[in-house]
Amino acid sequence: MTPQLLFVIGASGVGKTAATRLLESRGHADVTCHYFDSITIPSAEVMERDFGGGERWQETATSDWVERLVALDQGAVALLEGQTRPSFIRAALDRFAVPRSRLILLDCDASTRSQRLRGPRGQPELDSPRMGQWAAYLRGQADALGLPVIDTSGLALGDVADRIYQHVQTVIRETRYTERGSSSIAGGSS
Repeated sequence: MTPQLLFVIGASGVGKTAATRLLESRGHADVTCHYFDSITIPSAEVMERDFGGGERWQETATSDWVERLVALDQGAVALLEGQTRPSFIRAALDRFAVPRSRLILLDCDASTRSQRLRGPRGQPELDSPRMGQWAAYLRGQADALGLPVIDTSGLALGDVADRIYQHVQTVIRETRYTERGSSSIAGGSS
């Protein structure tokens, strides 16, 4: 079966992991959830030595994830949440000839991200200018590429999970539509 992939990306503190875990806990049979950071993340020194830096490691890890998801060969949409560049996802999709996928960005305003990182997340070290730049970069990429954006600033966690699940349903609908079109074309040529 051709894989159906959904990527949920965003900076630290926007709610990716929490919303994905909530979605996963609902037990929908049409989606399996995967977490980019569930792999072993090497130290900065190892990233530099073995990959030439953190960015090259992220590119390699993204490609490895796409390869792993493609190999699942399942009927459900495989959702991967994490922090990676859209260009790395797109390159990996091309490399593995994935015909259907969707990328969405979760984002929030800087004040909300700061409150989450300093409060419930307990990771004040991530509330940094660098994380703000990363969030701005991802938002710029989403705008440039026309990616859907879910602004989590004023949303309850359940609402964020609901909106992600709407994208799961969109992937399924698009897949069915494409497969019906292929069947009609194939059927009409005999």
